[in-house]
Amino acid sequence: MIYEHFIADSSRIPQAADAGAAARGLEQWLEPADDDAAIRRAIADDPVGGAILDAVFGNSPFLSRCVLRDMGFVERLLQEGADAAFATLLHDVSHADADRPSQDRLKQRLRQARSRASVTIAIADITGAWTVERVTASLADFAQAALTVAVRLLMREAADQGLLAPSDPDHPDRDCGYFVLGMGKLGGRELNYSSDIDLIVLFDTDRVPYRGSGEIGRFFIRVTRDMAGLIEQRTADGYVFRTDLRLRPDPASTPPALSVAAAITYYESVGQNWERAAMIKARPVAGDIAAGQAFLDAIRPFIWRKHLDFAAIQDIHSIKRQIHRHKGGGTIAVRGHNLKLGRGGIREIEFFAQTQQLIWGGRYPELRCHGTLDTLSALTEQGHIDAATRDEMTAAYRFLRRAEHRLQMTEDQQTHSLPEDQAALDRFATFLGYDRTSDFAAELTGHLSRVELHYGELFEESPSLTAPLPEGGTLSFTGTEDDPETLLTLSRLGFADPGRISALIRGWHHGRIRATRSARARELLTELTPALLAAFGQTASPDTAFARFGDFLSRLPAGVQVFSLLQANPSLLTLVAEIMGMAPRLAETLSRNPDLLDAVLTRDFFEPLPGPDGLTEGLRADFARARDFQDKLDVARRWANEAQFRAGVHLLRDIVPPPTVERQMSDVADAVLSALQDEVEEDFAHRHGRIEGAGLAIIAFGKFGSRELNFESDLDLVFVFENPLGIERSDGQKSLTPGHYHAQLCQRMITAITALTREGRLYEVDTRLRPRGTASAITIDLDGFIRYYQDEAWTWEMLALTRARVVTGPSAMRARLDAAIRDALTRPRDPASLYADVAAMRRRIAEAHPATSPWLVKHARGGLVDIGFIAQALQLEHGAEHPEVLTPATLDALHRLATAGLLPAGHAEALGNAARLQLDLQAMLRLTIADRFSEAESSRSLQDALARIGDAPDFAALLSKLVDAQQDVSALYRELVEDRAGTPETPTDREEKKGP
Repeated sequence: MIYEHFIADSSRIPQAADAGAAARGLEQWLEPADDDAAIRRAIADDPVGGAILDAVFGNSPFLSRCVLRDMGFVERLLQEGADAAFATLLHDVSHADADRPSQDRLKQRLRQARSRASVTIAIADITGAWTVERVTASLADFAQAALTVAVRLLMREAADQGLLAPSDPDHPDRDCGYFVLGMGKLGGRELNYSSDIDLIVLFDTDRVPYRGSGEIGRFFIRVTRDMAGLIEQRTADGYVFRTDLRLRPDPASTPPALSVAAAITYYESVGQNWERAAMIKARPVAGDIAAGQAFLDAIRPFIWRKHLDFAAIQDIHSIKRQIHRHKGGGTIAVRGHNLKLGRGGIREIEFFAQTQQLIWGGRYPELRCHGTLDTLSALTEQGHIDAATRDEMTAAYRFLRRAEHRLQMTEDQQTHSLPEDQAALDRFATFLGYDRTSDFAAELTGHLSRVELHYGELFEESPSLTAPLPEGGTLSFTGTEDDPETLLTLSRLGFADPGRISALIRGWHHGRIRATRSARARELLTELTPALLAAFGQTASPDTAFARFGDFLSRLPAGVQVFSLLQANPSLLTLVAEIMGMAPRLAETLSRNPDLLDAVLTRDFFEPLPGPDGLTEGLRADFARARDFQDKLDVARRWANEAQFRAGVHLLRDIVPPPTVERQMSDVADAVLSALQDEVEEDFAHRHGRIEGAGLAIIAFGKFGSRELNFESDLDLVFVFENPLGIERSDGQKSLTPGHYHAQLCQRMITAITALTREGRLYEVDTRLRPRGTASAITIDLDGFIRYYQDEAWTWEMLALTRARVVTGPSAMRARLDAAIRDALTRPRDPASLYADVAAMRRRIAEAHPATSPWLVKHARGGLVDIGFIAQALQLEHGAEHPEVLTPATLDALHRLATAGLLPAGHAEALGNAARLQLDLQAMLRLTIADRFSEAESSRSLQDALARIGDAPDFAALLSKLVDAQQDVSALYRELVEDRAGTPETPTDREEKKGP
């Protein structure tokens, strides 16, 4: 009654884990009263037949459904045996298109055949009638037959529509130029019971007999989607296989069907070692088999490299080393263990074989096997592993694959993990044929431990790539899908969205950015990645920091130099992670100027910046080496970027305090304007000549004038010229009148500062503080400047003038300007009118810039604007009698006012402390955030940095300190300004001026 092969191995048939389910299944098996009822009863009564039915009904809901849906087939299977049944199935599938069915009809036939194949292979497996190798090969053969008939049907339909002209109408797929490569376990004839099938679909335009009017690529994309639908679409009859097309070259940016030429170009230019490993198992499984084999022949040099340099061998080692988490030791948990990806799992056996194939297969063709077990045997024959290792790895592979199949056939799910629940694990052990779960666990852990040991010894001389990780773990970014262990490792490192990080790194390895398009860059990246992730995991916001690093890499023209620098200098990597995590403005600077990394490695990078004279000398020396004027503009930008970057790092690392950084940033701007003005004037003179005795001076206002520049400041500039000899025109080829000459010279200077070159721009420039604002010319002559501030300037303009500082120009002219500014500021004023104007201006500012948070330190009540207005108003009030109080710097002004007895010492101290606190916080906030500060969204590390800058024990104390300081300033502002205000001056039509 029961086929002899089932009887011969009946002792291996597992018991029913769920006796109730087995009884219900048997009842349904016997229920129909048809002509085959007696046969079914006889099978059920047969000791072996009954045991098989119990094993199916009591362990696998999926197989139970298949059996009860097709009992007649199962009757024949149990009587005729799996070999005959499967051979008939393959024949039927291979000819399923013989009567030219519709796509829907073919779908139905393939799905019904798949159900029968599932039952056949499962029963052959659980009874022990077939070996693991026979099971996996049969699954692969069925998949190949289904793919072949699907492609043939589609090619025939295309021929019927006049889109193809096949040489053999009965077999339109044979010379169609379109082929499907089976990858992974399908290619190696090692398919899982419920596996996806990994495919690469290509077409050779030189072979395709295409006659359509449309683009050939679009045609084959449509064919590929139809082919995938025939195989994977779920219908009432189920599905055949899930298809996965992501092993093709760069799947994120390429269509599902690629031309052979494009694929070859990809593999020859940016193909990775893991793709070489994937191609080891590749074989044509459907379509034009000859074209597929020709393609594999064409890329054979890519797959099997005869000569490997040290870097290439190290990169191959890295495929293994990325997942070298352990080397023996430690208990392997059974519950929840991933048989494929976990410690000692199937993947480690496959990588053990494939990595050695990559190294030795180029020289020894005997190692170019498709199957894992064949490869282990070949490695033994070639002397690369010993027989004991081969035998232990082979036994483990067979055991793990058999266990994996039982997991998957339970519910036809692509799972690799053992149950977490003990009761479920007990049921699984029963299905695998064990009476006691402990026996299964012991055998499993024995195999896993042996695999782990052998895997750990492979390339043992190469250090583990995961060594930089604080708790070890897996970091594997090969293939096209996320590795679960890698995601867990990324989560432990602190990344909130590990899938996004994994996808980003895989994209780099695909060469999607210029920095990783060379093989050497990708090899270095593989080596560097664990240290990178460990460093970024220590930042306040690892995901944000790593995304900024990704943006940095995407702007690089090449990656080898940067990756080499980071690999050779761990401290540099730590700094880069810190910058990306804490200082977006520095990160942006670094992205625009990656050469700044070289500057960090110089001996003096962490030393204080030179003083004003040293900075100017340094820039002029760099100018002396420039080729031309345009080159000097780039030199100025590189020099300023490096100096500002250096100052920013010093602030970030708490090497220097914010006041020092503000002075340094102002000194850098001074040096740039001084050196650049000389170059602009020289270049301008080539065309327009010079005006004897004339000069152009630049006056700095605002934060630049007070030497309090930070990382977001623009330059408030006023340009003044003089023509003391009264010369009417310049002496150049294109001569100009003095007014036009200096206006154009001024515009050239502004352009030199603001123009966006390949090195970026220097500064934004604001000239609206010039007399009469935008209603006037860009420059003003010196006499006009003096007259304006004597006769016409508004109170707010006089306030702004208190922070004016002449930064460039002929020395005599600078002296006249200094005297003119001092004269304007020392004229007697009516205090009531002065303070009324100040109070009115403050109200307008409050309306235009409402402060909703104490962290808006400029405009908040009690913030920097209030402190500045107090200091400036007091200077204007007392400048006539006490000119010693005049100074552009706010804190210096408060000190001088107190020293002169014009401001109570307690008031000066409170205002000075509040100003210093808020200037320091502003400097750090401008460095570390790109938008407004939010307490709720700020990171702990940023809060700690702010507390440190603000000399507070913690962030809560800092906030309290800030609020208290602003309240003190607000009270002093009312006392010193508002309470002394009279009637303000009447505004006139000056809307074009910048205003306060």
